[in-house]
Amino acid sequence: MKQKNKLLSLYLQSFKVPNLRQRLLFTLAVLVLFRLIAHIPVPGINLQLLKSFFQQNQLLSLLDIFSGGTLANFSIVALGLGPYINASVMLQLFALVSPKIEELSKEGEYGRAKINQYTRIITIPLSVVQAIGMYGILRSQNIITSLSPFLLAALLLSMLAGTMIMIFLGEMIDTYGVGNGTSMIIFAGIVARLPISFFQTAHITDLSNPQNLINLTLFLFLIIVLVSAIVWVDEAVLRVPVHYAKRAQSTFLPIKINSTGVMPIIFAMSLASAPSLISQFLSRLPNQQLASVASVISRYLSPNSFFYTLLYFVFVIAFTFVYSSVVFKPKDIAEDLRKSGAFIPGIRPGSATQKRLSYLVNRIMVIGAVFLGLVAIFPSVLQNITHVKTLNIGGTSILIIVSVLIELTRKIENAVQTHNYDKFTF
Repeated sequence: MKQKNKLLSLYLQSFKVPNLRQRLLFTLAVLVLFRLIAHIPVPGINLQLLKSFFQQNQLLSLLDIFSGGTLANFSIVALGLGPYINASVMLQLFALVSPKIEELSKEGEYGRAKINQYTRIITIPLSVVQAIGMYGILRSQNIITSLSPFLLAALLLSMLAGTMIMIFLGEMIDTYGVGNGTSMIIFAGIVARLPISFFQTAHITDLSNPQNLINLTLFLFLIIVLVSAIVWVDEAVLRVPVHYAKRAQSTFLPIKINSTGVMPIIFAMSLASAPSLISQFLSRLPNQQLASVASVISRYLSPNSFFYTLLYFVFVIAFTFVYSSVVFKPKDIAEDLRKSGAFIPGIRPGSATQKRLSYLVNRIMVIGAVFLGLVAIFPSVLQNITHVKTLNIGGTSILIIVSVLIELTRKIENAVQTHNYDKFTF
């Protein structure tokens, strides 16, 4: 209760800080504009078939999450920030094999500006490819009508322009608002759909049946448990002691349990859902052998199967270790510590420090990887336990919501503390 009152007091104080209040209102205005744009559909779409198709395909549902909820409506910003996120991840992976990109990332504001420029350039072809792919998928399902070359080009260009609009809105939040613009837009898309899910569940579920009421209560209880676990893991860090010989002082190097965020889940979902998506194409081909292969794939690797859940869990763990090598680099940290005259007590600077950090990161990453794996398969386990199918709240969605709220609260708290401190300075 005290923590709740503290958060409420913090958000109330934020509106008393003029600059912070302007930033919060600007962020809110941008998010409202985004939700308005998200309801402008592309013509020629059967929205009822489209929504039904997305509910049956977990890969497209995940892409809809990262488009901010615009893909299921196939609005003019249907691709959302997906191509931009993919381009950003590609550049981060390129930094592992390209010394030039790695050096550029260390050049401060200039380096970040150049990397952001490269990210936008890569976003353009990725947007076109994804737009063509989405058109092909929806065309095969008779959800979108056949278009002339001119109208098809107009459709692809409008979807490309929509992605650039989303990037622009995100950067406006970064510059004039509060929080990370990309995360805030995705957050707004997820939250905007939650009331619809709750109303649908309340309308379909017979609450007069005690068993249904128990299942729904259990469902909500497990959601609360998951939120609490996400908060705990997000705050948990391993404190590695660091001593500065020249300053005669000690501090610590924090290593987060979950330093990779939601990215491993994105990669794992895309890879694990690819066989199911491929089987949908093969099943429509006239070749009987290919159709039989599609049937086998669909039976063993459908999103609700045990093998798919197990494969998904393993992929999340594997990608967590891969992506952690991008986020946390023991060699660079060991070199920075050596240059600043710092060392880990009992460990020699240089390669010995690098080995020690690698040892610690690999072991703490096991906890983070298993946790992300459990979060990823949480929806399937939860639905099997409670039999609540309509309230489709994915673990990935909850992870994004909680992470964004924690980050936003930290930034507001820092801004309020800075404002209160400035009152006593001259």
